[in-house]
Amino acid sequence: MTDATGADLKQTVLNALHREMGAKMVPFAGYDMPVQYKLGVMQEHLHTRAKAGLFDVSHMGQVILRPRSGNVADAALALETLVPVALLELKEGRQRYALFTNDTGGIDDDLMVANRGDHLFVVVNAACKDADIAHMQANLSDTCDVIPITDRALIALQGPEAERALAVLAPAVAEMKFMDVATVDIMGADCWVSRSGYSGEDGYEVSIPNDRAEEITRALIADEAVELIGLGARDSLRLEAGLCLYGNDLDPTTSPVEANLNWAMQKARRAGGTREGGFPGAERILKELADGPSRLRVGLLPEGRAPMRAGVELFAEEEGGAPIGTVTSGAFGPSIERPMAMGYVATGLSATGTRLFGEVRGKRLPVTVADMPFRAATYKR
Repeated sequence: MTDATGADLKQTVLNALHREMGAKMVPFAGYDMPVQYKLGVMQEHLHTRAKAGLFDVSHMGQVILRPRSGNVADAALALETLVPVALLELKEGRQRYALFTNDTGGIDDDLMVANRGDHLFVVVNAACKDADIAHMQANLSDTCDVIPITDRALIALQGPEAERALAVLAPAVAEMKFMDVATVDIMGADCWVSRSGYSGEDGYEVSIPNDRAEEITRALIADEAVELIGLGARDSLRLEAGLCLYGNDLDPTTSPVEANLNWAMQKARRAGGTREGGFPGAERILKELADGPSRLRVGLLPEGRAPMRAGVELFAEEEGGAPIGTVTSGAFGPSIERPMAMGYVATGLSATGTRLFGEVRGKRLPVTVADMPFRAATYKR
């Protein structure tokens, strides 16, 4: 299989299973990936919200940062030089969302970081993983061994039945809380489990040795509550949950403050904190935290039934004037039964309830700034 440029597509270890289960396969981030199965995107989305969906996310990058000193605090402090996030305080068995920033204060990727006692475990986005690994190797190798993990698959089990379904195979997971991480025996395999995901639902992400991945996945989908879910429903689920997609809603020109991700930057790294600054782009980011950015990421609810897709320009008035923002993600929300979007608008027009207009095929249609998530999350705190 090749992509549109003729480049060979990589395959995850579950590729044959996807095809056996009737998946429609598409190129995504250099991989041959399932966009949907026989249920279709709408029913896959609703099934995940009602029961449990299983996603193959093995295309994402898994990396171990092992401190040469043997002290995980040294790995945390080293990684803090690349992210505006407090990692020194991250307790063993816990995970935190982070952002690689660049020298101009933009976002080069978003990632998850877990403290696994004697090392950090990092999961990065598929499209950025080669660059992210090179970035970490270039900047952290004096302190840490940067070890890409290539012999493990990664699956996500999401939805209200996820705990019950996984606990059948591994009872210990029922005791985990949101953002806990643990090494768990699943059918005799050494699996790295986090209680997290990217759907707004309770659930887990499970790193599995490649040679056991298909067997464990088959055991999970044998449960009547669990269905395989493709990239199409993954996108609508994360958008209903108000979660960003790197490359759409986050990019190298967009700061964490513009992206409304202030919650991800803890007090220790902010002005007056114990470890203020010291990350790429700190000057811009700390200034925007103090003074506010010129634009903000907001939720958007179009009127009517037609979604406003990424790239739609936003205006303050129904006629005339220059664009004041852009839609970065848009879809129909099966659970909220209406179109939804997110995008960036001038800060002065970012208040909830502000009425704007999106230009679709030459016609300006009304859209209202709305709070996110569009559907409340159900994480187990």
